[in-house]
Amino acid sequence: MGLVRSRRHARPGAALGAGLSLLTLLGATVDARAQGIPAAAAPASPIPAPVPPPAIPASTPTVAPEGAAAKGLEVRAPETKAAETKGTELKPNASGSGESKPVEAAAPDMKSAQGKPQEAAKRSREPAPLVYAKVSADPSPTLTARTFLDTLRAAERYAAFAEAGGWERMPEDLARLKPGERSPAIPALRHHLTLTGDLPADAPPSDRFDPPLVAAIAAFQGRHGLPDSGILGRLTINALNVPATVRQKQLAASAARLMGSKFPFGERYVVVNIPSAAVEAVENGTVVRRYVAVVGSPDKATPPVETRITDINFNPTWTVPASVVKNEIIPQMRKNPGYLAKNHIRILGLTGDVDPTRIDWAGEKAVNYTLRQDSGFDNSLGQVRIDMPNRFAVYMHDTPAKSLFAASVRFHSHGCVRVGQVKELVGWLLQGTVGPNGPGSTWGPIEIETGIADGERRDIKLPKPVPVSFVYLTGYATPDGKAHFRDDIYKLDTPAPEPAATGAIPPATAVASPPAVVSPPARKTAVPALAKPAPVGELQPIKKVERRQPEPAARVN
Repeated sequence: MGLVRSRRHARPGAALGAGLSLLTLLGATVDARAQGIPAAAAPASPIPAPVPPPAIPASTPTVAPEGAAAKGLEVRAPETKAAETKGTELKPNASGSGESKPVEAAAPDMKSAQGKPQEAAKRSREPAPLVYAKVSADPSPTLTARTFLDTLRAAERYAAFAEAGGWERMPEDLARLKPGERSPAIPALRHHLTLTGDLPADAPPSDRFDPPLVAAIAAFQGRHGLPDSGILGRLTINALNVPATVRQKQLAASAARLMGSKFPFGERYVVVNIPSAAVEAVENGTVVRRYVAVVGSPDKATPPVETRITDINFNPTWTVPASVVKNEIIPQMRKNPGYLAKNHIRILGLTGDVDPTRIDWAGEKAVNYTLRQDSGFDNSLGQVRIDMPNRFAVYMHDTPAKSLFAASVRFHSHGCVRVGQVKELVGWLLQGTVGPNGPGSTWGPIEIETGIADGERRDIKLPKPVPVSFVYLTGYATPDGKAHFRDDIYKLDTPAPEPAATGAIPPATAVASPPAVVSPPARKTAVPALAKPAPVGELQPIKKVERRQPEPAARVN
């Protein structure tokens, strides 16, 4: 489908270019006459317009600068000056310099009035570069066969920190401290980072924010999923102020969730740590690829899964879940009857397609039908789906909403995992699979793009399924002994409140046996007793208690 669109736009683009060249020629002739040059002396061939700076290819992803997506800073393309944005890394241009220089025009003395419109028209046709949040470059996997025991040891170590008093709370104004400056809170900060292993124990004491302390802050940020800039910011101060007792509970809870796991670790496997919103491709014990991901929102949580990746689907269709039909599609159809047609969603009945106008959208009868979105660029699954059979019916896939990959908080899906640069992950998964041209061919980037471009549904079965695990680890330890932490986005580390035990009932003197406090079920149980013949004297204590009712009520209030 993409190739067909390119051919469709090729001819109008050529005509536009020819028109601009003619206008440039006419403009150059007019400029020559305005300068007193005879028309015959004007050049016979068109004067080339100023050459615009080289543009980024559409397939080239741009990594968001540290903290830029979270702070709302503008992410600029590499050919512009990035020095104006704080924290943005200067990238070399084609000449190798850190600052982009304008390309000199072929004829500087001839300033064509049509050069700028031509450059603007060309720039407007170029798609914006894709931006992805920065991910860790740590080669240690989040999940290995040793993670359970390593995390338990880390939990014991943090329990010792908590028993010893933990660490001091950092003041908020420490976030304004710059490298090289002094602060009376620096010694306490050094003590904290020495306990957690971010600062060497033999580092000289100082109250200055010196380079070793900057490196320790960067290491601390990397362990907590923060941009490792080494600069003390608000998020870093908040992470430093989490008590050691909370960190110990995160490690213990994560280790408990790993207990009983039978995940088949092998030479190649995939790990999705849900709190990290990241995907890791592990090969021979090392993370060879790590991608940003969008996982389930707190009300549509991504479930823990241990299964195998069996198939890759090009140009998949999407069968809309019943919950989405009820909570999203039906309300949209009540507002906009053309919503299904706009999003290429068909209603399937027992005998074929169903006309949406024949369904009463005021009710919820549409839930009884199958709604399926056709494949295409606007399909909710994007162009690729990674199939992994499981009882939760979740999987990994592409998405047309790629702008979410630039955010630092990525909890927006309905439970499935959207993968940034998913085609690159697909290429890794298809290694060893026979390519589209038969034995001897492979699935490289060109073959993957070509297989998607025809728009036809294609299912590719992996000859050897790849194990995949969705885990929820807010605290975990790597083999090097480092403890890593993430936010408990689903609130699973905090145990549910236990029901009141017998000892939690208030003493009898506090309630003074008022019948008004008795619940309705207790009164119902008393009815059969009153139905039997009983002496009147047995009812007298109840009457006396009823007369004393206002006094306990006043005390309770």
